[in-house]
Amino acid sequence: MAVPLLDLKAQYRAIRTDIDAAVKEVFESQYFILGPKVLEFEAAVAKYCGVPYACGISSGTDALLIAMMAENIGPGDEVITTPYTFFATAGCIARLGAKPVFVDIDPVTFNIDPSLIEEKITPRTKAIIPVHLYGQVADMDAIMAIAGRHKLVVIEDGCQAIGAEDKGRRAGSMGHYGCFSFFPSKNLGGAGDGGMVVMRDADRDTKIRRLRNHGMEPKYYHHMVGGNFRLDALQAAVLNVKLRHLDAWSVGRQANAKRYDQLFEASGLVAKGLVRLPKVVANRHIFNQYIIRVGQRQKAIDALKAAQVGFEIYYPVPLHLQECFASLGHKKGDFPESEKAAGETLALPIYPELTAAQAGEVVATIKAALA
Repeated sequence: MAVPLLDLKAQYRAIRTDIDAAVKEVFESQYFILGPKVLEFEAAVAKYCGVPYACGISSGTDALLIAMMAENIGPGDEVITTPYTFFATAGCIARLGAKPVFVDIDPVTFNIDPSLIEEKITPRTKAIIPVHLYGQVADMDAIMAIAGRHKLVVIEDGCQAIGAEDKGRRAGSMGHYGCFSFFPSKNLGGAGDGGMVVMRDADRDTKIRRLRNHGMEPKYYHHMVGGNFRLDALQAAVLNVKLRHLDAWSVGRQANAKRYDQLFEASGLVAKGLVRLPKVVANRHIFNQYIIRVGQRQKAIDALKAAQVGFEIYYPVPLHLQECFASLGHKKGDFPESEKAAGETLALPIYPELTAAQAGEVVATIKAALA
């Protein structure tokens, strides 16, 4: 049977009445830019993440960008992050004229390895951007301790991790800023682009709010040069509806991950070392992606394609080997764990509506390919 990597139509069918009503309300109000729907969503996200402040932004990329702008990060500055992440994490650093400084990942969690951070800190280092990759929180205790010793800002890239937790603390709530994406394929996805910055500091919240609207407050009075980073009211309306379902969807993803674990164990692929399963280290992994390691990945890919089973490779080329970062002078072998992950990992369908039969088809297809 064909199995899609993601089925947003199934999600929409279950909440269609509420979504349609929310969108209609915005059209009837004709209030499309910021306004009450955005304020409502900001308050809901702040409460959900356990922080006092949340500011709606145009995308997850812009959330990262505006957080760095608020800290005056620019030419001559360095920002430490991981080379194994979506491009926006490092791309936003470069857009501001700062230098991305890469640190390799922990091979178990795929998150930045805190034990390697301190050796990369220089007098030019301004910030650390840990990424909570695939829905599992990075080791924030260690990262915050390092940042405290060196007086660095920590900007959490939680774009794949809204609702993920470590020691009862939600992703985004532990650093100085937490950044989220509401790209449609995320666990909490809108009907287009959208993002959020969450904070504990009132002054930072004020600055982010000004920056997202051309540095303006009140109208036509500009305190700084900002940009147009506003969250649309239509996106906020859709996300307000979806946020009410997020925890149930996360439970569904966790159940599907457990089912995959059981199916792969029963297949014999794990015992034979042909497949390595994801390991949960933090106490609430929300499985934005279910990632396995496959030594013979191309065999699995060919079989999945033939069976019309969806998959994805996140990310086939780590950032230090991307053409646009050639000026940083990195070469193959500089970040071996990131390179190994890029060559071995495979993302499988994990959306809440995935059925037991579909999960069984995914595992059976991979088993047939690798047996």
